[in-house]
Amino acid sequence: MKKQFAVIGHPIGHTMSPFIHSRLFELAGVEADYQVMDVAPENLGQVIPSLKELDGFNITIPHKQAIIPYLDRLDRIAQMYGSVNTVKTADGVSSGYTTDPDGFVIALQKGGIPLSGRVVIVGTGGVARTMAYEACIAGCSTTLAVRREDLSMAARLAGELLSNLHTAAISTCLLEHLKGPIDLLVNATPVGMYPDTDAIPVRDEILASSANVFDAVYNPLETKLLQAARANGSKVVGGMPMLVWQAVASHKIWDGSEYRQEDIDQLCEDSSKELQKRFAGK
Repeated sequence: MKKQFAVIGHPIGHTMSPFIHSRLFELAGVEADYQVMDVAPENLGQVIPSLKELDGFNITIPHKQAIIPYLDRLDRIAQMYGSVNTVKTADGVSSGYTTDPDGFVIALQKGGIPLSGRVVIVGTGGVARTMAYEACIAGCSTTLAVRREDLSMAARLAGELLSNLHTAAISTCLLEHLKGPIDLLVNATPVGMYPDTDAIPVRDEILASSANVFDAVYNPLETKLLQAARANGSKVVGGMPMLVWQAVASHKIWDGSEYRQEDIDQLCEDSSKELQKRFAGK
């Protein structure tokens, strides 16, 4: 019998998950169907029974935190991060995990960017939270740079990091007050994402003082932020490798699958081509 999986989110029309996960199942020799479910926040509780009948499912915005009360158990890392993007169901028990940290760290490693020194993370949402934890765990001097309206949220996240990681070097600042030099600049906001592709989250002088730049946005593949950073001589990595590597980590949870590096490199390339094909002329 084919295994059954899905991804839930809202809106979710342009998700790359079916393309990536179907290829990973194929590479692992696992027979499985992977469906897309657009679930509005107010309907999450209604779909839980049908989700728990699946072998597993992925969660994306805006359900990564809202799903937690519905699960039977939570992995230690997912509990610390307060976020779930992967659920495995076995023997009627649903277990929640987060593979976003794996995606972020491995994408940096494969791109030749060290997670060290002074790291500036733009944003305070779920992705920013993941990246801030990983930067602090790695011993980086980490700054959350935000808009004025997000300053209190950034302060709460910084306080939480200090509470959970007592040696964390974490601070907050307004984007308008941000100064270099920066070893790694991370965009953890939707700024620059399709269809508003002309937007850049930081000033030109900040980019000029950033040695490395990571953008979690994967549509477009090369955001204006990455284009400008590359023109300044910075080493850059976009969001697609993170998306693929966190999917790889999901499959390891679901069925213990392991993959060859060259197959994942090819999947990153093919996923990029598929994305370009979907949005050609838009």
